[in-house]
Amino acid sequence: MHPGRCLALLLGLITLPALALDFRSVAEPAVLYDGPAATSKRLHVIARATPVEVVISNEGWSKVRDSKGDLIWIETRFLSPRRTVMVRAERAQIREQAEDKAALVFEAEKDVVFELLETAPPGWARVKHRSGQSGYVRALQVWGL
Repeated sequence: MHPGRCLALLLGLITLPALALDFRSVAEPAVLYDGPAATSKRLHVIARATPVEVVISNEGWSKVRDSKGDLIWIETRFLSPRRTVMVRAERAQIREQAEDKAALVFEAEKDVVFELLETAPPGWARVKHRSGQSGYVRALQVWGL
């Protein structure tokens, strides 16, 4: 490929708008369905505070992706703008500062849910456990960012 074309292609990709992921949390336990209607097949109940990624919303229903990658439907009224994250590593290390060498505050097992306080600095998230403990976790150790 001609170098000028490569540069034009690269510049075109750089100027594309970034796609923002729309993460929410479940406000209260809710039934998940295989379609956007209460008459659709009921799959299971999702727990309060579970993070989900909203893929599409349509007339009171949202198609969401869970931490396993499954696409399911939930009534939009059960979604909260409050952000949470879920541990996806076998054990996540929560540190005092956003550095690998910072003191360890505690560890959390897979599927533990945290309130997301902030996503800074890059590669880290400041989180708070329901017990009140807080700290920084590597972004790669959680799902929902």
